[in-house]
Amino acid sequence: MFKNFLKIAFRNIFRNKVYAAINIAGLAMGIAAFLLLAEYISLEKSVNQFHKNLSTTYRLINEDAAGKTWPEQEPGWALQARQRFPEVKEYCRFADDVAKGIVSKNDNSNQAYRENQIGYAEGNFFNFFSFPLKQGSPADFNKTNTCFMSASAAKKYFGDTDPIGKMLTLNNQFGAALYTVEGVYADMGNNSDIHYDMVFSLETLKNPANLNDNDWARLDNLSSQYINTYFELNEGVNAASFEKKLTAMRNELKKDKDGVQFHLQAFSNVHLAASLSDRYLTYGNLKYVYMLGAIAFLILLIAWFNYINLSTANSIKRAGEVGIRKAIGASRQSLVAQFMGESVLINLIGFTVAIALVILIQPLFNQLINKTISLQTLATTKTWLFALALLVAGSVFSGAYTAFSLSKYNPVETLKGKIGSTAKGIFLRKSLVVAQFVISIVLIIATILIYTQLSYMKNQQLGINTSQLLVIQGPETGKDSTFKNRRSAFWDELSQQSFIKDYATSGAVPSKGYNFATSGFTQPNSKKGDELKTYAFAIIGDRFLKAYDIGLVAGRNFTAAECNVEWNANSKVLMNETAVKQLGFQNPEDILHTKIQWDERALDVVGVVKDYHHKSLQNAIDPVIFYPQNNSTFFTVRLTADKMQEKMAFLEKLYKKSFSGNPFEFFFVDDNYNKSYLSEKQYGDLFSTAAIWAIFIACLGLFGLTTFTVESRIKEIGVRKVLGASVQSIVTLLSKDFLSLVLIALLIASPLAWYFMHRWLQDFAYRINIGWWVFALAGCIAVVIALSTVFYQAVRAAVTNPVKSLKAE
Repeated sequence: MFKNFLKIAFRNIFRNKVYAAINIAGLAMGIAAFLLLAEYISLEKSVNQFHKNLSTTYRLINEDAAGKTWPEQEPGWALQARQRFPEVKEYCRFADDVAKGIVSKNDNSNQAYRENQIGYAEGNFFNFFSFPLKQGSPADFNKTNTCFMSASAAKKYFGDTDPIGKMLTLNNQFGAALYTVEGVYADMGNNSDIHYDMVFSLETLKNPANLNDNDWARLDNLSSQYINTYFELNEGVNAASFEKKLTAMRNELKKDKDGVQFHLQAFSNVHLAASLSDRYLTYGNLKYVYMLGAIAFLILLIAWFNYINLSTANSIKRAGEVGIRKAIGASRQSLVAQFMGESVLINLIGFTVAIALVILIQPLFNQLINKTISLQTLATTKTWLFALALLVAGSVFSGAYTAFSLSKYNPVETLKGKIGSTAKGIFLRKSLVVAQFVISIVLIIATILIYTQLSYMKNQQLGINTSQLLVIQGPETGKDSTFKNRRSAFWDELSQQSFIKDYATSGAVPSKGYNFATSGFTQPNSKKGDELKTYAFAIIGDRFLKAYDIGLVAGRNFTAAECNVEWNANSKVLMNETAVKQLGFQNPEDILHTKIQWDERALDVVGVVKDYHHKSLQNAIDPVIFYPQNNSTFFTVRLTADKMQEKMAFLEKLYKKSFSGNPFEFFFVDDNYNKSYLSEKQYGDLFSTAAIWAIFIACLGLFGLTTFTVESRIKEIGVRKVLGASVQSIVTLLSKDFLSLVLIALLIASPLAWYFMHRWLQDFAYRINIGWWVFALAGCIAVVIALSTVFYQAVRAAVTNPVKSLKAE
């Protein structure tokens, strides 16, 4: 019997090639899109999950009085907690930004690279976390002047030579230090939030002699926040109760009462958070993961709707077959089994084609998301079980519905030829078409709004002039007694070049963040609690405001002499408008005549800087304190627009002559701002791709349904033509029903899309308003696509010779 069922199934597929091809193509595309998005979701869900002791590991988080959270703390808290609380089994600290510098081989090769993906880490780093080692032992890292590097970094520096025992020099703010390579680990890939190309032993900095007079970096200090702290707690410890003990300890030992509280964030939640309402800082975005999961399901739903729609529409053709089989004794159960078998066969073919599609377009998808994933990624989490269960359940349901619909026909009625489309069947098919286009239109609206918001952020006035503004990374090595003279000579030669419009030095630059954040600022009329408010801190030279074309609303700029004053001897600052308001002044002029306090220091505000967007437009403008100093972290130059390649070659030659041993690295400020929006662009690309995919699948179904409608009304069309109906009137007749369905879909989709996208836009400090034109444009796109799909079949039917249509009558 199974053999006969299989033969009938294949015969039916070949007999109805168009319907079968549309069904298989729709299912294949829906399943392929679902699998690709499931891969991405699986990757996001797998991040950090490979570490041992995950369930008892927590990240220490700060939260200020305003509810802002951040993960960098003073390094001394880990020591204090370990000494005071038996709940702490182990701790591990690592620091990112403070380690950045230039790494060079300790030989005659002059091979040196500025490394940004490096850090200092606790000696137990490779015991605490589960990064697999290729060479060396975790215990080898628990020594001073030790370096472990990734396999890629080892290849970069040493090629095919064994790196163990080789020497590297790290030159950063702590001076030049020699490290021995003692281990090589597998590259920290997409499934880790901790991502280093090289780690240097934090044990080295425990010796104050290795700090290069940077006493703020002492590993027992409770005043400088620069380190990440992770705790492994003993089994059974309640994290919520323990974090209260940590906060009480902080309040006891912290001299300046800043109102900051400690929280413990489960390591398993560091990437995606515990829930959508979780306020703690994460590396990923749970909201986007849910959105992509919903899109994956909806696209699959469209494919199944297509299958049900076309199968039930085509059932009228098979009514005769059902009638004959029932008349000769076939039971309904055997008919259901046959039609279920056909459904399973089509779904299996669709699944097979989907796998081939995934393999074919995987490289393009990986390029779109800027990650390397594959079908194997699904196996990293339980996502594959859910995906498989959903695919099986959907296939069985869609097949069962079709099977029961086909098997229910009355044999007497079918053999008399009295079976036609029922009102219930027509309503179902129309409802499914509406549902498909509701999903498609929601995705179209989402895509339009994402790209509109992205364009708004890119084109919004920043309050600075970023045109041809080049930032050169300052030197790390060679800061000896001759450095200031070499730096002066560098600027003197630059200033003589006709293509240099302006230049400046600074410790922070727009689009790149600040030097640090701090609190403790008050004025004579401050209220209790004002000292807890946080301010961003930017170190700048006297030419900074002019180079960036940033205006003043009151007072004056720093002088060159003020920028040469030693750090602790300075008493002059600038503030932006937001900082002035936060300090309690409505009129910027008033602050120029008032002494302000920064903890124990008295400061004069000599000028008020006009607010500008130092960071991207995803963020509100921060209150900023500008501090004068000739810092060499960044060199900014404004160039003329022509012959850019020649200018860059000149700058590189001059830089290397002045600061030998330092790689020439640079970026343009406007490009760096745009990089801030890469996440939005990536998700915009995903949404637009999903929208196109969904619309195409829906149009496949619409094409098949139009084909069926034309075939079922072919004699009616013939009669109308004989009676004088024009081609235009027949095309209109066949198109208007489908057009009305798309318009109904637009009415349903518009409020749904508005609700979800309005909530999405709330994440941006500066955002667009959702205008009516978005829905009108989405509706026009959907109508044009639908009519284009219907038009071909409608015109074909309208121009057919009516004699051919009526000759069977």
